[in-house]
Amino acid sequence: MAAEEVEDLLRTLAPQVLGVVARRFRDFDAAEDAVQEALLAAARHWPADGLPDNPRGWLIQAAVNRLTDQLRSDQARRRREDAAALEPPPADVPDRDDTLVLLFLCCHPALTPASAIALTLRAVGGLTTAEIAGAFLVPEATMAQRITRAKARIKASDVPFRLPAADERDARLRSVLHVLYLVFNEGYTSSAGGRLHRTELSGEAIRLTRLLHAMLPGDGEVTGLLALMLLTDARRPARTGPSGELVPLAEQDRAKWDRGQIREGVALVTEALALGDAGEYRLQAAIAAAHDVAPRVEDTDWGRILSTYRLLERLTDNPVVTLNRAIATAMVHGPAAGLALLETLELTGHRLDAVRAHLLELAGDVAAAVRHYDAAAARTTNTPEQRYLLTRAARLREKSRF
Repeated sequence: MAAEEVEDLLRTLAPQVLGVVARRFRDFDAAEDAVQEALLAAARHWPADGLPDNPRGWLIQAAVNRLTDQLRSDQARRRREDAAALEPPPADVPDRDDTLVLLFLCCHPALTPASAIALTLRAVGGLTTAEIAGAFLVPEATMAQRITRAKARIKASDVPFRLPAADERDARLRSVLHVLYLVFNEGYTSSAGGRLHRTELSGEAIRLTRLLHAMLPGDGEVTGLLALMLLTDARRPARTGPSGELVPLAEQDRAKWDRGQIREGVALVTEALALGDAGEYRLQAAIAAAHDVAPRVEDTDWGRILSTYRLLERLTDNPVVTLNRAIATAMVHGPAAGLALLETLELTGHRLDAVRAHLLELAGDVAAAVRHYDAAAARTTNTPEQRYLLTRAARLREKSRF
């Protein structure tokens, strides 16, 4: 089995294995360390030796052996006695997935929202500490300390390893949804590296959100988030070209879009919007649906999209929403109106430069568009995005010569 295939399998299995080990030993921090050692051992042996008959059971057995050895070597007598009473699980581990329990555990109310998100991205999403630090725009050492403190708080709280009761669940649900949203976005557009997509992350986010929706079918925001993920992921097959290059929405071959996902997503967002006042995920799903149901790019209902962005902006006060509203404004009222809206934004990063370049290109200001495409390319750490932005700048330079 190729090393890359093993890596994808290990990323999928990691949260499931951590859930089993954390439940059994009731020590999240120690369980994660043991699971990481088991994953490293598997990454060394499986490509050469082949997959075991039960990969999940192999990892659980390896992690339990390591954690049991650690506990037995501890100087505290009580921990040695407790460890001695623990029997490793059999190879045929029961087919129960504790990932959702692990997800709620990571979003424990004793943690700040930022710490809960970081810990969950690490333990459930499988992101490295460096990737999480990049998403939060903090140094890697700072993020490592944050994750370590979060694990220590969970350990100190002695919270039982189970799904929270209804009163606890509501307090944690917002963080859980935000974490799933971040994991999906990291999978749909990687924050760094040579791949535009990390399908193992976006797929895991969809799987977990399906589990959450099955548990809370009447929650409009859970339903809306699942709809948003499906409607967005439906466009993924058309989002890259033959060489992995980025293809923007306006240039995508819509025949490649996943119509089954679109049908399911539209049905879910229709259901979600009927469940009371619309929240941020329902509104984002409605915008995604408006794009997906348009047979051609020129059939897109930009007026509807613009009005939905206005509602979303009032609800969230998020500058990224305003950035997207600027695009919709340009499509309805012209690029000058969109550029004027960008002037009100206090936002940094490559996306602002990329949107400004696009609107300047629409307005016919080629020189300014080239400058901002170059600036956006210099700021992004995702290689396919960078190549796309540099290609746009190069084409405009070439075009301006004639």
